[in-house]
Amino acid sequence: MKNEIVIFENQNVRLEVNLKDETVWLSLEQISKLFERDRTVVLRHINNIFKEGELNKEEVIAKFAHTTLHGAIENKTQTRMLDFYNLDVIISVGYRVKSKNGIIFRKCASSILKDLGFS
Repeated sequence: MKNEIVIFENQNVRLEVNLKDETVWLSLEQISKLFERDRTVVLRHINNIFKEGELNKEEVIAKFAHTTLHGAIENKTQTRMLDFYNLDVIISVGYRVKSKNGIIFRKCASSILKDLGFS
């Protein structure tokens, strides 16, 4: 499956969600925004998920290219690879932070994946 983008939006959050390999993927920044928690809090939960053996890093993290405008050179872009986390990680973090947005996102993502024939 090629990489597709869908929009998740509710009252508090609007995210461009990557769909690839039969799951959804969010960056750390997006997960932080979704759950309305500081990045350090989300990263601590993600690290604990791996430390406790709940999920295997190699199976739930993918690197996606992210292109932005260069900060020092006008009209130039720069690309860097960012870690993106799949739905299993997003759901695990959501349970840990007890986020209402997380519940809404999980239902939406599950529905999208089901409509695409992945579950």
